[in-house]
Amino acid sequence: IILLQFAVLAIVLTMVKEATSIPICNIDTNDLEKCRAAVTGNNPPAPGPDCCAVARSANLQCLCPYKPYLS
Repeated sequence: IILLQFAVLAIVLTMVKEATSIPICNIDTNDLEKCRAAVTGNNPPAPGPDCCAVARSANLQCLCPYKPYLS
C-alpha cells in the first residue's frame, strides 16, 4: 500500500505548479514537494518523515480519479 501511495503522489506531482498551492484530497499541493525526490528518478531515496506525513494525510481514493489525466 505504501508503494501505491507513492505512485499516486508521483502522478499528482506532475500536475503541481510550484508557485500555486491548491488543496486537493486532504493535502496542500505545495506539500507534495516534500515527496518529489522519493517518487522520481531511476533510484529514488526512501521517503523522509515529512513525505510520510503527507502520504498519511492524503485521501488516496480521492486522488485515484486524477490518474488518467496525468502523464
